[in-house]
Amino acid sequence: MYIATLLCNPATPCLDPALVDSLRNAWGGGEAIWLAPEIAAEFPLEARPDNQWKVWEDLQALGVDLVVQPAANRRKKMLLADMDSTMIEQECIDELAEEAGVGARVKDITARAMNGELDFDGALTERVALLNDLPEAVIGQVLDTRITLMPGGPALLATMKAEGAYAALVSGGFTAFTTRIAAELGFDENRANTLLVADGKLTGKPGLPILGREAKVEALEQITTKLSISEADVIAVGDGANDLGMLLRAGSGVALHAKPSVAAQCEIRINHGDLTALLYIQGYARADFKG
Repeated sequence: MYIATLLCNPATPCLDPALVDSLRNAWGGGEAIWLAPEIAAEFPLEARPDNQWKVWEDLQALGVDLVVQPAANRRKKMLLADMDSTMIEQECIDELAEEAGVGARVKDITARAMNGELDFDGALTERVALLNDLPEAVIGQVLDTRITLMPGGPALLATMKAEGAYAALVSGGFTAFTTRIAAELGFDENRANTLLVADGKLTGKPGLPILGREAKVEALEQITTKLSISEADVIAVGDGANDLGMLLRAGSGVALHAKPSVAAQCEIRINHGDLTALLYIQGYARADFKG
């Protein structure tokens, strides 16, 4: 048994009941359940449709995301999340680079690294080097003035935590950012790289070893072992090439507003919805949301 979920951006509700009914009839689905009026609906299916991705492409043009997944075990016991452009709307290193006057150069490297065009470790080292001599105090300024939470994040964390789920923030960014974001959103733990500091200024070097793609997979393995749950009990979310390892291993791997090369490898692709999409695809209704 499968579940088809249709959803859109909650800020601009556009999910038409006629569209849901039309697809349900075309696919021979069961009764539709509305999780949120004009925002999210789902219906059961006996089998995965052969034309799933053709329909997905057509719905993208309408501002609607479509997810088809097994009905069993879709409500997860753990959230494993990337931070930059996932739990926050920015790339923290890009924002630091703006303050250092090297924003354009660093943003180009970041974009290529997240699209899988560059080696992550080398790209991180190169970008951090460009931040040499930036005052450490700038980190706090960036957090206060440049960093904003991705819409839906507080509800995602509050709702899953209320249901007993464990939440881990794993980032190729820096602990100077993940520590605050994790505390603000209610993550149980966070893992990230460190920026080395001397005499109140960044040295232009990251702490070693660098946490990249494999570190996120290791977090998945280590935390599920610690919790005595399986990787199938995890919903992971990210947008970049360094997230692919955990996205492909987790029970539900969500490519959220992801780079095309990343989304193409994932079964769950959210391009229009916000982070509450992760609740809807687990079967939570808007009335179930906490926070």
